Amino acid sequence: MKLRESGILLHISSLPSKYGIGSLGKEAYDFIDFLNESGCSIWQILPLNVTSFGDSPYQSPSNNGLNYYFIDLETLIKKGLLTKEEVESVTWFETEDRVNYGILFDNRLKILHKAFNRFDKAREDFKEFIINNPIYKDFALFMVLKDINHLKPRYQWEDKYKSYSLDLEKEIIKSYKDEILFYIWTQYEFLNEYKELKAYAKKKNVKIMGDLPIYVAYDSLEVWKYPSLFELDSARYPVNVAGCPPDIFSEDGQLWGNPLYNWVYHKETNYKWRNERINYCLKLFDYLRIDHFRGFSGYYSIPFKDTTARNGKWVKGPGFDLFKDKLDYPIIAEDLGMIDDDFIKFFNDCGYPGMKIVTQCFDNDDKKNIWRPSNYTYNYFSYSGTHDSQTTRQYIDELSKENKKLFLKVLEEECKTFRIPFVKDLTNEELTLKICELNIASASKAAILPLQDLFTIGKEGRMNYPSSLSTANWSWRISKKLFDKKKKELAQMLLRWNDNYQRSSD
Repeated sequence: MKLRESGILLHISSLPSKYGIGSLGKEAYDFIDFLNESGCSIWQILPLNVTSFGDSPYQSPSNNGLNYYFIDLETLIKKGLLTKEEVESVTWFETEDRVNYGILFDNRLKILHKAFNRFDKAREDFKEFIINNPIYKDFALFMVLKDINHLKPRYQWEDKYKSYSLDLEKEIIKSYKDEILFYIWTQYEFLNEYKELKAYAKKKNVKIMGDLPIYVAYDSLEVWKYPSLFELDSARYPVNVAGCPPDIFSEDGQLWGNPLYNWVYHKETNYKWRNERINYCLKLFDYLRIDHFRGFSGYYSIPFKDTTARNGKWVKGPGFDLFKDKLDYPIIAEDLGMIDDDFIKFFNDCGYPGMKIVTQCFDNDDKKNIWRPSNYTYNYFSYSGTHDSQTTRQYIDELSKENKKLFLKVLEEECKTFRIPFVKDLTNEELTLKICELNIASASKAAILPLQDLFTIGKEGRMNYPSSLSTANWSWRISKKLFDKKKKELAQMLLRWNDNYQRSSD
């Protein structure tokens, strides 16, 4: 029998914590224990990149820069770099179930600077880290330049800083040595904590699944230092930017604003930068979900100066040529969105598992609907929902009376297929758990549940509203009180499902 797995989607930021945001500390270890006790073998997280304006891990100022907000303050106390009084004297959040990025912005770097000032910078392992990891020197250089320019985006910097040169790099490193070392230290500390956490996960038979955004931000180190990678004009402004065309959900489409890649240059360099990017991630993760995989087959290109996505056009991407030497990589392809024949061929040639979303199966009663769990095949990672969608409980809560009838009809049929008991007048909480169980019961290679769905959390648990700058985006956290209250009961339920449907954590 083929190995089938299960797991939970929960970003590190959403872990419980006394200090405003989830971290690589005790609560992360506790969550791994929860996965192990549940019979789950996958912890799926979102990108680990440091965030900037908008707080999105998909719009980072650095492709490789790791989010120093996730450094565990309790670990720094144990190392003697902070005192308990220093850490507890700060008010880190307004409500326990929300990250307040404004508070973090005001306070987190200040407390990390205190820890760095007490750190022994002459340590041999730190000096070796600096020598062996030049990518973090790049990250530090860019972050220091942002500080010098009062955190303005790169294209609003003083003229002397707007374009990269080796002379400028040397000047900044010489003049701001301590500041450069500080940002490198954040990466050193993050990776030390992360490696210990990952080793613990391996011991508990839990794999960590990371996430690689397809694009980088316009305000990023990569656009500043490596402009040849992108479609930029002579003034280093984008020629075209990324997004999605208009559809029934958005009459103007989605204008993401990321600069598009210069795929001609990438091909000439044998995709060196892209290969390094993927390989870097696979050193951190056991599985890697690649965001918007459809964009490698064909991508939507929008003129830079446009204010909507209406005037964009589809352009052919690098396709199979980019992945032909990576067919055995543990990659999951996000194959959602507008699909055409070119993409289907590209996707099939690569052979990576795609994604299925259970909540997409309830808009018709066609028993051949590919989104029905009864029609899933092995080469998929299936989900009750994603970080970009409503929580499953919210989806059910907001169904119209007419759509609720269709939903119940399809759900009952699917439950019967898998011999899952189904009775009339189930509460929305019970219906949410039926969808979770259907996902686990399906034939998919791995069944993933967002923690919000397992805990039947409604609208308040939504992680992201795509193409918006809502203050609710990326801020949801599970409260420690709620997690501790329900974790034992839910671990037992998940373990029962995993046993019943032969999903193994071995």
